[in-house]
Amino acid sequence: MAIPITVVDAFTDTAFSGNPAAVCILDHEPEKHWMQHVAREMNLSETAFLMMRADTWALRWFTPAVEVDLCGHATLASAHVLWERGLLAPSATASFRTKSGLLTARKSGDWIWLDFPALPCEWTDAPPALRDALGTGTKAVARSRHDLLVELESEAAVRELQPDLELLSRLPARGLIVTAVATTPGFDFVSRFFAPQVGVNEDPVTGSAHCALGPYWGERLGKDAMLAYQASARGGVVKVELRGERVGLGGQAVTVLRADLLA
Repeated sequence: MAIPITVVDAFTDTAFSGNPAAVCILDHEPEKHWMQHVAREMNLSETAFLMMRADTWALRWFTPAVEVDLCGHATLASAHVLWERGLLAPSATASFRTKSGLLTARKSGDWIWLDFPALPCEWTDAPPALRDALGTGTKAVARSRHDLLVELESEAAVRELQPDLELLSRLPARGLIVTAVATTPGFDFVSRFFAPQVGVNEDPVTGSAHCALGPYWGERLGKDAMLAYQASARGGVVKVELRGERVGLGGQAVTVLRADLLA
């Protein structure tokens, strides 16, 4: 039986930018190894699998290498597909049961707002391999539940960074967030995200990283609402709102491909 699958560029209003995610809607929960095979076949940073459960959708995310506990762009893409296919009314909230608890999404004009857990950072010493992996000095190092966060001296340093991915893969974290205060007009901070540990050398736009970046920059800048740019080759824009123990992440999405899985 053919299974519909959709590829959506998330955190962008322009095709072929932002972060592409595949979204697969199923009427049953398949074996984990099948989902991993599909994610490897799609070869995107994340493939999302949706299964209807009562009044919520079960949602799981897979990189080409592993299942992950939290993913922003594939959640945004999943909500976009549900509304686009008419499986949810435009005014309805999309509710997802995930490994990170209940996550929701709602439409606001051309934007989709995700409600995610805040992941505040704690200051930490730099791991021994970090400087060698980055090839540059750091202004500050912190750690969230999932990732290491490194503040660099400037936006230019973030954009120009060419880390040693093999050394990064040895760091004791899911991934590495590098960030700096923005000098590009209109933005508050910029970032990039590297996760060779889970099969994603550089993620184009990372919603879950902004669960840590939001609290980090909110405290430093004295703001509850910020506009962020992830400065990967594809690039993407994320609105961030601090909501106590939660973070609102705003983004746009564009469908670029619809197909059927035949295996």
